[in-house]
Amino acid sequence: MMKAIKMVGPGQAEIQEVPIPALRDDYILVKVKAVALNPTDWKHIDHLSTPGCTVGCDFAGIPWKKGDRVAGFTHGGNKVQPEDGCFAEYAVAKGDLWTKIPPTMPFTTAATLGVGITTVGQSLYQALRLPFPFPSSSSSSSTSSSSPSSPLTTTPTHPHPGTGPILIYGGSTATGTLAIQFARLSGCTPIITTCSPSNFSLVKSLGADEAFDYRDPDAADKIRAYTHDALARALDCISSVDSARITSQSISSKGGEVCFLLGGCETGREEVKGTAVLGYTVMGEGFSFFQGVRDGGREYPARREDFEFGRRFWGVAEGLLGEGKVVAHPVEVGRGGLEGVFGGLEAMRGGRVSGRKLVYVVGGEEGV
Repeated sequence: MMKAIKMVGPGQAEIQEVPIPALRDDYILVKVKAVALNPTDWKHIDHLSTPGCTVGCDFAGIPWKKGDRVAGFTHGGNKVQPEDGCFAEYAVAKGDLWTKIPPTMPFTTAATLGVGITTVGQSLYQALRLPFPFPSSSSSSSTSSSSPSSPLTTTPTHPHPGTGPILIYGGSTATGTLAIQFARLSGCTPIITTCSPSNFSLVKSLGADEAFDYRDPDAADKIRAYTHDALARALDCISSVDSARITSQSISSKGGEVCFLLGGCETGREEVKGTAVLGYTVMGEGFSFFQGVRDGGREYPARREDFEFGRRFWGVAEGLLGEGKVVAHPVEVGRGGLEGVFGGLEAMRGGRVSGRKLVYVVGGEEGV
């Protein structure tokens, strides 16, 4: 038996004693050492609640009987597979959608990587089609070693010159800080971002060339002027009505493309294409959301191509993390273990988290 945070109804979740998840084909069983919080966690509890589902997407831990230190991504709140979340003492994680943790990186830092790495891969490289960045060596990688056709093993060139400018809206979010670093490694220049002025130094330290206050009513005009009306790509890490408007208005008068992280966002410009990605499709398995969510509720069929892309990208990310070319988002380690998660989720609901990611230790402090 183990402890896990389970949904019990709309807006409600609690810690329960439940059986350790059964190990399915193509999955690994992980003893969870630390978990990190994402907006999708509280949104699932509040708006997509399915009683019995385990909450949580970001984890770091030790695979059962293997001994490696790994971090990855689980589909928390998945009504098709209720055991799949990671806010628990043990979790099952999809094989190849994880990374070995660099020796000097603590579990509490590594726990922040899962959702961010997955989302950056889908948005910058699957949707916006940036050229892959590559480690200097294609040595150890959980993904590349099992995938001979992986770009990691066939194209060692790095970095890429002349990719052009890119806007990362919401650059101080956990996904935004990773996106800035990956965009830099893919040769994007200049890299423009938006965030609160208090986080300007953070985003610039990670590779942003210029940062604009997202609350500035003239932000879009200033971004277009800064890029000399040449911005053709943007990633909107916030994906609200306001962020979609500013991001889309920043794009060149000749047009371009914006990638959103939520469905239902519109660019409002015929010459600006809008696409959306959803991290859960990387599992390559079908799932569904209840009626009443933002896009009206829908079924998501299995997308094997998303899984194949994800496993290749996780291999690339592992190499870059191991070489120190990509670093994790700043963390704030909360108290109370799984019990403390509820306070963290409430802080996120209230918009009281900025420039850092909330992390909680699971199963005691030893080895974390």
